[in-house]
Amino acid sequence: MHDSRTNATAQQMADALSACESFVICGHVNPDGDCLGSALTLMHALRSLGKRADVLLVEDSPLEPGLLFLPGIDEFVPAERYAGNPQAFVYVDVSVRDRIKAAAAIADRATCRFAIDHHAGTDDVAELCLIDPDAASCTMLVWDVVCAMGVEPSREMALCAYTGLMTDTGRFQYQNTDEQAFLHAAEMVAMGADPSLAGREFFQNRSMASLNLEHRMVSRMEILMDGQVAFSYITLADFTECGAENSDAEALIDTLRSVRGVRAACILKERNGFVRGSLRAKDDDTDVAAMARVLGGGGHKAAAGFTLEVSLEEAISQVKDELARL
Repeated sequence: MHDSRTNATAQQMADALSACESFVICGHVNPDGDCLGSALTLMHALRSLGKRADVLLVEDSPLEPGLLFLPGIDEFVPAERYAGNPQAFVYVDVSVRDRIKAAAAIADRATCRFAIDHHAGTDDVAELCLIDPDAASCTMLVWDVVCAMGVEPSREMALCAYTGLMTDTGRFQYQNTDEQAFLHAAEMVAMGADPSLAGREFFQNRSMASLNLEHRMVSRMEILMDGQVAFSYITLADFTECGAENSDAEALIDTLRSVRGVRAACILKERNGFVRGSLRAKDDDTDVAAMARVLGGGGHKAAAGFTLEVSLEEAISQVKDELARL
């Protein structure tokens, strides 16, 4: 799929990055495996070339425990604590300025801005952009740029990149899994990525709090539209009573998605002052990103999200109305 914001090939992006000496690399709020993996892969690559490369978190909040094994994960600095003036600011896995919040001021201080992403959108956030909505993960694009820079990927780079690809394809099960995804995964494994380690740490590392949240979610689950949509929600009280963090709820959408016969799944998570919604499609024809955009969010055709600044009751009503149009 062509994205009108793209104005660079992997080689052109590599050449432009190589000409800079200091970098800040930043992904989106609530960073997932692809976001963190992309930032860390590029950080390790730039540092191997003798560059200064810092990685930022949009917010000072806990990371997904299943991603704490990533090499360099302790290098992340919350944007509000970063006082440097980098030559280059690199957006990874995000192409909407609103999703970097406090880091936007740092992007403004940089001399030049770059974007490497696989989300379709309209924001012009950087002077040089490599955006491919057909790529299964952002780490695939970062991997191509790193190789084009002449860097021989290390085990650390390979593991970070593989984890991003593994998580964004749902263990190579989602609709975005294609030949290129497997070819890139094979290259990453050849350079030292350990699929068993990545899979075990991320997919077999759930807390009891997460399982308790799942029990509550399943007890409220509704099958809508004659069995085509699985819907449920988690309340703020659920998080408190289960002793759960936001990351403990990340796996729940896949439980809804796994129900036989459904073609889409939706979960709402009540937080302080807002409700976060996640959407997943199970077939090739359902476009959950279109629904997310109606609700002010976005994402991919098969995986999207949104935030509603309303009560949980209002969110449930609003979302059910939209689900009926899927």
